[in-house]
Amino acid sequence: MFRLLDNPATLFVEIELDGAVVELPQGISLAAALLYLDAVPLRDSIVDDAPRAPYCMMGLCFDCLVEIDGVENQRACQVEVQPGLRVRRQLRPGAVPGDR
Repeated sequence: MFRLLDNPATLFVEIELDGAVVELPQGISLAAALLYLDAVPLRDSIVDDAPRAPYCMMGLCFDCLVEIDGVENQRACQVEVQPGLRVRRQLRPGAVPGDR
């Protein structure tokens, strides 16, 4: 559904997502990068386990919360992709990423 714009000057860097190494363009929004990878949902609602994914893309809705470098509840839309990020989706215990 999402694609990257063609730009030969784009620098790709490696980050870790749920234990797997992926390459993403440096400097773009982490939420946008995760949508590009189709790595949704990013978390489960604490109220009813409903899947959540980036929505507002500007830090207001808190639907894009992920764990970044061991710190939970970080808004992916407010973080730029940088080399070495360690990102984990906040899914319910026992859930397998992509298992929906």
